[in-house]
Amino acid sequence: MAGFQHDILITIDEPYGRYVAADDLERVARAALEAEGVPGAELGILITDDATIHDLNRQYADEDKPTDVLSFSLREGEEFVSPDETERLGEVIISLDTAKRQAEEAGRPLEAEVSHLLVHGILHLLGYDHAEPEEERAMQEREQAILAGV
Repeated sequence: MAGFQHDILITIDEPYGRYVAADDLERVARAALEAEGVPGAELGILITDDATIHDLNRQYADEDKPTDVLSFSLREGEEFVSPDETERLGEVIISLDTAKRQAEEAGRPLEAEVSHLLVHGILHLLGYDHAEPEEERAMQEREQAILAGV
């Protein structure tokens, strides 16, 4: 869609570059942002390991275990005044170790699992949640719709 200007900053920890491609991550992220009507936005994506995400989960969510995806929003807390029209959304952090296990358990390709986790993380940055059944249903519907268009 014309008019969308997104800065997507991607970091893939070694040795995970052989499992996921930055171009694929960027394509999925752009599709999610455009599907949600986000005009200009900056988004960070980190592909890392279980140890790193475990540390972050313990430090910021009081969960002493690894998880599949964490979202750190810049839209929460004290308002950040952007010097331009770009909205700084935050960062989505995905554990490729956990994504691999989940993909194997679900019998689906790793790329599909990582795409799902990325869209899930982005939707969290945009305000979606799944604490209540209705919220979970709405979030899953958006995930499915976005992934169907990727």
